[in-house]
Amino acid sequence: MKTVELIKNRIKNARCAVLGFGVSNVPLVELLIECGDEITVHDKKDIEKLGEKARLFADKGVRFVTGENYLDVIDADIIFRSPGIRPDYEGIKRAVENGAELTSEMELFLELTPAYILGVTGSDGKTTTTTIAYKLLEKKYENSDRKIYVGGNIGTPLLSKVGEMTERDICVLELSSFQLFTMKRSPHRAVITNLSPNHLDWHKGMAEYVEAKTNIYKRGCEMLTLNGNNELSKALSVADDIELALFSADYSYEDIVEKYKDKPEEKSKSAMFIYDGHIYRYYNNHVLKVLDLNSILIPGKHNIENYMAAISLTWGMIPEQIIKHIAKTFGGVEHRLEIVRELEGVIYINSSIDSSPTRTAAALSALPIKPIVICGGYDKNIPFEPLADALNERARAVVLTGATAEKIYDALKQSSSQIEIHIEKDFERAVIKARSIAKKNDIVLLSPACASFDAFDNFMQRGNRFKEIVNSFN
Repeated sequence: MKTVELIKNRIKNARCAVLGFGVSNVPLVELLIECGDEITVHDKKDIEKLGEKARLFADKGVRFVTGENYLDVIDADIIFRSPGIRPDYEGIKRAVENGAELTSEMELFLELTPAYILGVTGSDGKTTTTTIAYKLLEKKYENSDRKIYVGGNIGTPLLSKVGEMTERDICVLELSSFQLFTMKRSPHRAVITNLSPNHLDWHKGMAEYVEAKTNIYKRGCEMLTLNGNNELSKALSVADDIELALFSADYSYEDIVEKYKDKPEEKSKSAMFIYDGHIYRYYNNHVLKVLDLNSILIPGKHNIENYMAAISLTWGMIPEQIIKHIAKTFGGVEHRLEIVRELEGVIYINSSIDSSPTRTAAALSALPIKPIVICGGYDKNIPFEPLADALNERARAVVLTGATAEKIYDALKQSSSQIEIHIEKDFERAVIKARSIAKKNDIVLLSPACASFDAFDNFMQRGNRFKEIVNSFN
């Protein structure tokens, strides 16, 4: 059945409100127009700023409600929420109380797709873990009629492809806490890479953030992988009917044997750990060597953990030789420890994806020397003390920029930091400052530890601007 027919059967001529005219909702509106539904788009930006697509949709009969009060009155049967809009706005709550159904593009996809779903969430490492899992599956089924898709918070929205999917196909989804917040279905398999303070400008607290993440397994998940070295992950409550797997780059063989030897009730659980330079998997009193760490092309302990998460997520689906092949050939995802160029003996690295202190700490630990780090950006109301500790331990100098520059500076000073600190609020001037203090054999690392929204639309735009500036140096 075609995608439009599937959606039409589900919507049944309902009046639809689409909240937010972003990346995932634009193709959703296109599909709803094809279904012939009555559609109202709500967005803070006026229609001129929303661009040509909005004007084309308006010409086709789509109604637009814009301005500061765009969510005050929502008159619809079905409301599609953009991930960035909280569901507890008064206008949304009133509409739901009056009988409207609240859903989202991703929730509709999970409801309609017949494909087998693997889901990835976490505070850090989601995109790399998702990409590794996708590449493992893509390689395995490259000569098969079984199709492999990747989407969610990464790549192209998948709802438009749901009509071509079958039960034999597999989707790997990266899912944010915003998407999971109201999720009513879980993937068949899921992994939580780790949990640490993040997006606390949007969530009402850490408890709500963690609770949102747990929706990845609390709505029908069959198999869950958790980070055994992350305290918040280990503390999660997991139902007995979910097959649980753990991974940790800090486990040893002795740790695993000690953990399981006298606990027959835990024999069904598995664990992935490091021993003698290899990733191993323990299951039901059996230990299997999985992967030589030296074969992993992308650097850093955090990327070892990303491989462990992806391998555990796809366990039983991928043969050993394909795991080895991907490890040796996958060079990483753009904007993640991406080498931009070497100039005058200085290496410039773009890690714009690093939007939290824990991610910046991981990037620093992956480098062979202490770099000059460009930090700062949008304020997500997360603490910067852990970032100060990481910078003090692993950075030679830091250039602070963006809205959080002063906050990070204060955290460094309170930690009695001895490293060289510069503040350049303007992003381009910060990159130029980093170049001016760099010497031969130095590394200049863009690892902001913050989101990009103070100056850029997203981390990709920030990373691309960094590359433009660096490549303009002569």
